Amino acid sequence: MIDCLFCNIEEQKIIASNDLAVAVPDGFPVTEGHTLIIPRRHEPDFLQMTSEELIAVWELAVELAARLRKDDPRITGFNMGANQGESAGQTVQHVHWHLIPRRDGDREDPTGGVRWIFPEKANYRKNMCDVKRVTWNV
Repeated sequence: MIDCLFCNIEEQKIIASNDLAVAVPDGFPVTEGHTLIIPRRHEPDFLQMTSEELIAVWELAVELAARLRKDDPRITGFNMGANQGESAGQTVQHVHWHLIPRRDGDREDPTGGVRWIFPEKANYRKNMCDVKRVTWNV
């Protein structure tokens, strides 16, 4: 599509690719090394990707995670995922997978990971303890 940001990626921005997907640094990174993996075919719906596209995206994710860990041994984990639909925060209507490197101590308590989209529900361990306390006090 002519007006799609991800259908018109400048070649020099691509840091890895295969036949069906490309990877670029995120324009608004959450952490250092935050990368987007994007299928070459224009498709707004993650659930409409072909099996081959899913494999291609996953292969780039594995390759890039290894490269990022090699370049920065402080990386101890990753958040990975896609926002599907406007209600889930998708702002570019072309599938893209976020690969977000994490480092020990980059957040005081990382419990809950992607659950932080709803902060009051993010720390489920604390919420589980609160439920147990209430149950035990009954």
